[in-house]
Amino acid sequence: MKKSKSDINRRNFLKNSAVAVAALGAVGVGANYLKKLNIENSKALLRPPGAVNEDEFVYACIKCGLCVQICPIEAIKLASIKDGLSYGTPYIDPRGQACDFSCDAMQCVETCPTAALDFIPFKKAGEDAFVAYQKANPVPGKDYNPIAVQSKAMKSHTKMGLAVINHKTCFARNGKGFKGSPREDGFDGIYRSPNPKRKERKASAVNDHQFNREICDLCVTECPIGETAIAMEEKITQNGEVFSRPMIKDGCTGCGVCVMICPSTPDTIIIEKLETA
Repeated sequence: MKKSKSDINRRNFLKNSAVAVAALGAVGVGANYLKKLNIENSKALLRPPGAVNEDEFVYACIKCGLCVQICPIEAIKLASIKDGLSYGTPYIDPRGQACDFSCDAMQCVETCPTAALDFIPFKKAGEDAFVAYQKANPVPGKDYNPIAVQSKAMKSHTKMGLAVINHKTCFARNGKGFKGSPREDGFDGIYRSPNPKRKERKASAVNDHQFNREICDLCVTECPIGETAIAMEEKITQNGEVFSRPMIKDGCTGCGVCVMICPSTPDTIIIEKLETA
């Protein structure tokens, strides 16, 4: 039977945990070494939605792996021993597998038993959005389904990081289009396209999607948040050259779908991690 990514991550975590415990028991300086590595490496790890401040996160997270197991697209991985005190804690590598919000309910946050991933702000955002929706759409006797409204609000409330675009290598900025599948052969990343014409209810392979764009705009059209997060803007140079380029907006959540879907190599888009207060 083929093992899932989450099974492998979980197994590796348990195996490596045993090794780490034995090593620390044998070498008294192990804890100090891990602390040093934590300072150097963990700050760069992109945490799942709702992660508290990094300095608190590495102690609040009990490394249970529940967030890994519940993610429907297996976007969450567990940090390795080289990541110091972050070892065994969850992170996301958006170029390999972005968080596309396929769960529609912030399941990784909700399932966290220690609030290292804090669900309370998402719960409040969903409740406030539903109350506002009811006030804006008063229909006597009508029963409202809060799920769609709350889900959208919770997704938008996410702030894992901020996308940063290198316009020097961006296809759109350089007037280039794109045709074909976005990633290299053998790439196994998946996502649920937000394009309503595709009517997809589940995530599918990135490379199952074929594109034909006169000017490349995949980072914009495939964003699960939409134009509040990223949009194409027209610019004019001092020489009168007119061009379009994607621009990151305040609504960017750092989910990384734009990073995963971008066909450019070297990588044109990265996610800069944001620290919570």
